[in-house]
Amino acid sequence: MAELLPAYLVVGTDELKRSSAVKRLRAKVPADLADFNLDQIDGHAVEDPDQIVSSAQMLPFCADFRLVIVEAADALPKPVSEALVSYLADPNPQCVLCLVAEKLAKNTRLYKAVAKVGAKAIIDCTPLKRWNLPPYVVKLAAGHGLTMDVDAADELVNRVGESTVALDNQLKSLAEQLGARRITRADVEANVAQVAEVSPWAFADAVCERDAARALVMLGAMRSPAYVFLHSVLLGRLRELICAQSLDARGASSQVAHELGRQQWQVKNHARWARRFGRGELVVLLREAAVCERALKGSPDSETAFVRFVLAICTPRAH
Repeated sequence: MAELLPAYLVVGTDELKRSSAVKRLRAKVPADLADFNLDQIDGHAVEDPDQIVSSAQMLPFCADFRLVIVEAADALPKPVSEALVSYLADPNPQCVLCLVAEKLAKNTRLYKAVAKVGAKAIIDCTPLKRWNLPPYVVKLAAGHGLTMDVDAADELVNRVGESTVALDNQLKSLAEQLGARRITRADVEANVAQVAEVSPWAFADAVCERDAARALVMLGAMRSPAYVFLHSVLLGRLRELICAQSLDARGASSQVAHELGRQQWQVKNHARWARRFGRGELVVLLREAAVCERALKGSPDSETAFVRFVLAICTPRAH
């Protein structure tokens, strides 16, 4: 019990992080004594202000501490949360109260009361940003005996979505299907269905890679592609790549983020993509973009016009 605080708040919308934090605490309760020293309470079902406090005040049975887990702590009625605030001013040192919540504002009395218990009392389970997910997936894969590079992990996120629970389940499925080995992008493409809506930005990345097959597969997987919007995304990318190509030619590719007014992570591949296009090729593609735009606005067959534009970008021209 010495290494544990008397209370924790596990808060954030990342379900996998929340469940992992709770699992770590549960693992510290001896399994043969869990019936006596583990109490799990659904915050939606609590009406009596004393219910949780009474459980937390109980002494452990033949163990160092007692664990009380309160799910949906953000749904507790005000009288109940106020009772917990009072309890946390002088908590039972032989009990660990674990409050689990998707959202609980930092300015609430309950959040502040838990934070006062100790510097590590708040366990932040805020979801990672999309661009931080691939490295995280690589770490999750290791937990399933898989080796995965960031490229394969990025494709997995594109196909499965940003739910860490869904990603972890898919990695478990890959491990069962393919065994403990290195997982490549090709493995992901062959074994993982496209269940998440395709991101316009991921689609633009494929086009910038000049990977026509992958770009068209992603376009076909979009439920209701907005061609005018996708055209604007690709047009923006072409302009950015012209800037990146110019800077790269001067040996100043490190200045791309500054010149475009973007964050470094947003342009990390721009110089590499720009090198895939010959001198003057990107300017020619701007003219192709103008042709496509006129067709999108004046033609009943927008899909054909847009696909032609995508293929024009993906198909290298002879110099």
